[in-house]
Amino acid sequence: MSTNQIQYPWYKKEDTDAFFALFQNNLANFVIIAVTMLGMGFPTSIVFGKVIPGAAVAVIVGNLYYAFSAKRLAQKEGRTNVTALSYGISTPVMFVFLFGVLAPANALTGDPELAWKIALAACLISGFIEIIISFTGTWVRNNIPRAAMLGALAGVALTFIAGEMLFRTFEMPVIGLFVLAVILVGIIGKVALPFKIPASLFAIVIGTVLAFSLGYTESSKISEGLSNFGFYPLLPTFAAFEGIGLLFGTMIALLAVILPITIYNAVETMNNVEAMAAEGDSYDVRECQAVDGAGTVIGALFGGMFPTTVYIASIGSKWMGAGRGYSILNAIVFGFAAMFGVIAALSAIIPISVVAPILVFVGVSMVSTAFQTNDTKYYPAVVLAMLPYLANFIMTRFNNSAGEAVANFSSAIVPLGQGAMFSGIILGAITVFIIDNNFKKASIFSFIGAALSYVGLIHAPSLALNAAFDYMFGYILIGIFFSMYAFKKHTNVNGQDLKSEKKAA
Repeated sequence: MSTNQIQYPWYKKEDTDAFFALFQNNLANFVIIAVTMLGMGFPTSIVFGKVIPGAAVAVIVGNLYYAFSAKRLAQKEGRTNVTALSYGISTPVMFVFLFGVLAPANALTGDPELAWKIALAACLISGFIEIIISFTGTWVRNNIPRAAMLGALAGVALTFIAGEMLFRTFEMPVIGLFVLAVILVGIIGKVALPFKIPASLFAIVIGTVLAFSLGYTESSKISEGLSNFGFYPLLPTFAAFEGIGLLFGTMIALLAVILPITIYNAVETMNNVEAMAAEGDSYDVRECQAVDGAGTVIGALFGGMFPTTVYIASIGSKWMGAGRGYSILNAIVFGFAAMFGVIAALSAIIPISVVAPILVFVGVSMVSTAFQTNDTKYYPAVVLAMLPYLANFIMTRFNNSAGEAVANFSSAIVPLGQGAMFSGIILGAITVFIIDNNFKKASIFSFIGAALSYVGLIHAPSLALNAAFDYMFGYILIGIFFSMYAFKKHTNVNGQDLKSEKKAA
């Protein structure tokens, strides 16, 4: 079919559910940003006047580009069932920037505005680093097994998305269970809801109404939300460049945080793009990483200080049958919502237990994809790649307030949770190659694990030389072990070839 015969729609009814899922995903992050920054003492003029609008600009740019990219793919492959990649602020990276960059900067400077400028500089640098990393995207994608990448990503989905959001769902059991049932019936069961209202919209409306009418949410939340309306223009700023001087001065230690978390963000994008390829929509990994980096840079130039990424929610949107319309609508609505304070208002009015069940579906769909798109023989690799994020979840949720309890449970929880994305991929890849009897590649990934341990990208709290010696030595030991089997296999193959040549002679 030629490209001029393709009628790739701007919008279709399936885009509505996908829009609400993506909008809520971004909205949840923006709510956390606002609440956390206000709690740190940042004034509303910075939070709602600069950070939220700036982050919205990054979301707008990325969503519009990925809508364009979806059209290009549809024309190239001659089909209309292409789904645009979901895009927004990376949740794990957001937490690192809030508590690993912004909070220390605020504590050391004692000036919220200076701290914001430092965080902007960190975000700007992070964006440029990811653009540089993008040149290696395709090579990495071709050399890391799908089971390892999707397994590590499924670990995030199971713990931080499906698991944690299920906990939030049951905080209001009457409301949460009902909304979850609506999502399961409307999206999983594909059953039409009353008046044919999209499942996500129906869930939000009816869930919010029930929360207020049954007394689970105080009516004061409405007036609180309405008070946040106002006009917050999307304006560029040079504050990031002012922050660079501060960042490379007294705050130089923060650079040790920026590099590993940016690499993590690039890997997250790579994994999510790979997940979409497994569902049939194959986008260029390098281009996506470059776009995410560019979106991060643009956001920083408008006051936003959080790196962006291709979302895990892309799979959920694909399952819903969405096209590009949901991405375009998300860009338009988010721009409007940021400029007029709608995000702040909605965050105060809509209970988290109403939003959470939709994100449970997103997490479940990603875990399912990790298994459905791999041969059954690779299931052990998928599961093993998921497990480091169980440690990461326990570490990040309990270690600060209950460190002794976590340490008494197992001293390995914290180091296994540090750099969980990388260690999950390493363990998953090693398992895949053992299953395939490719001990040469198993040894290579073991030595990569040793190198990452040595510099502190995994199993260590920060970058440093000889950061995790025991783990480094362990990876070297198994690398040697696999190398012995690889050498034995190579010797056997050469011996058989030699015998075959003698017989032929």
